[in-house]
Amino acid sequence: MTRTPRTHLRKAIHAAALLAAASLALPSSPALADNERVAALFHNMAEPFFVFMNRELQDEAKKLKVKLSVVDGQASSPKQTSDVSVAITQGVAGIIIAPTDAKAMTPALNEVLGDKIPVVTVDRRVDGAKSPIPHVGADNVAGGRMMAEWVVKNFPDGASIVFLTGQPGSSSGIDRTKGVHDAFAKAGPKYRIVAEQTANWARDQGLTVTQNILTSLTGKPPQVILSANDDMALGAVEAIQSAGLARQGIKVLGYDASPDALRKVRDGEMALTVEQSPGKQIRTALQLLVANIRNKTEIKSVGIEPILITKANLSEAARSGELK
Repeated sequence: MTRTPRTHLRKAIHAAALLAAASLALPSSPALADNERVAALFHNMAEPFFVFMNRELQDEAKKLKVKLSVVDGQASSPKQTSDVSVAITQGVAGIIIAPTDAKAMTPALNEVLGDKIPVVTVDRRVDGAKSPIPHVGADNVAGGRMMAEWVVKNFPDGASIVFLTGQPGSSSGIDRTKGVHDAFAKAGPKYRIVAEQTANWARDQGLTVTQNILTSLTGKPPQVILSANDDMALGAVEAIQSAGLARQGIKVLGYDASPDALRKVRDGEMALTVEQSPGKQIRTALQLLVANIRNKTEIKSVGIEPILITKANLSEAARSGELK
């Protein structure tokens, strides 16, 4: 059978249409993909710090067109280990994690590394992983040191200090404690930590622990209460007031620059708090992770310098606009 030129033309057009349809059915290139699913595994969503961080994360995810799976670790390493396993099973494209414990979470994250899932820690790091895990967070050793140095500067003749530490095992608590201890050791023995105890980042425990310490120090109240986060510091402020010591001039120092703490600084009930930019931390972590997923860009650790916030520079706090 002889084929006419018109027949050949129709076949060529049909073939071209099939090829075009096939190309549209192909998956988009990694550089153009979106709606990837990312798991965000937070230490404890009961803490205002992580509530705010999650709010910032949700906003950044919308901008980057990322589907989020946010999970509350409930301050439990076994729970968070299970959360990691679930994320792996679900086949997420990447993981952001604020690990509850610097060492307890290492085996779970080694599994993530073994499955070649990109992962970045935020706010808190892990120690001893089989290969380095990129981290985005504040320099907490520097933050703790800055707090202690403020005490040294403002109490040149020495001071008695109560130190409320964070949850045992958390890298942020470990690092802030190191910064505080190093600075006071350098300043000399006239700076005495008369009581040091964890209040597990919680306001109610900050209240109870401080009440018990103040009772044990009856007649000799401390000059400074240094707290590794704002929630515990706010509990300490309440304890001072309930003990009738508000006029003793006890200086309370916190860490996180939360709106509640900023109000206390503004009103003179706290001396200072430390800004560690949680919004910048989580947005940067997601940006780095998405760049790796889509473009294979290497994820590099990012350190954020903390800022000492006093009444004199309240406007430098990221959340100062929330004050009323």
